[in-house]
Amino acid sequence: MTTRSRIEWTEHTWNPVTGCTNVSPGCKHCYARTMAERLKAMDMAGYENGFAVTLQPNRLSEPLRRRAPTTYFVNSMSDLFHERVPFDFVEQVFGVMARTPHHRYQILTKRPKRMVSFLKGHTAPVNVWLGVSVENRKHGLPRIDLLRQTNAAVRFLSIEPLLESLGEFDLSEIHWVIVGGESGPGARPMHADWVRAVRDQCVAEAIPFFFKQWGIWGPDGQRRSKKANGRMLDGRTWKELPEPCVSK
Repeated sequence: MTTRSRIEWTEHTWNPVTGCTNVSPGCKHCYARTMAERLKAMDMAGYENGFAVTLQPNRLSEPLRRRAPTTYFVNSMSDLFHERVPFDFVEQVFGVMARTPHHRYQILTKRPKRMVSFLKGHTAPVNVWLGVSVENRKHGLPRIDLLRQTNAAVRFLSIEPLLESLGEFDLSEIHWVIVGGESGPGARPMHADWVRAVRDQCVAEAIPFFFKQWGIWGPDGQRRSKKANGRMLDGRTWKELPEPCVSK
């Protein structure tokens, strides 16, 4: 069954694929890897292979059984556009999303080249939001240019973990931006000015901005607990969401 999510910008997770492999510095402390290994140790169904890329065809029908309109984060435990996920399986996932227009689906990838390749022969349903992870300038920013090549009604950026200043970058045709710091053992710090720079660009271009968390490192550069750091940025919370089907 799908799982109610603790991720603040979604409602449920749906994982027709599990497992992944590292592709860039943002993967260094992957929460999904740790969770998958824990679930394997607990003999949880679907995690017999730990974090190895595994298709889960028995989960494809899960959204079809849910009548209440729901926002799904697709593959919180994987990357739908991983090289080991055949396009015919990706097509089945998109088929389910097209058949459930009352739901909203958020797909996030670090492999936008493969996403663009798949979409050359397909049209993304209007209820499917496509996003890319952006952790730094070298690996993250080029993904945004590829995201702009998709025909998604909503294109979004998950800038988490933010590992360095991104400077000024092109936000044209982007409809939503999420920013967050890193948590857990070995977490790398995120500087407040890096966050403010992204927020200010979003405000200037009227793009909804969602600040997810500081992570272990607070805005003052001190290491604390996640709970203590919270989600406040300059005295307020930023939980802006995009219109469901805007097009810029």
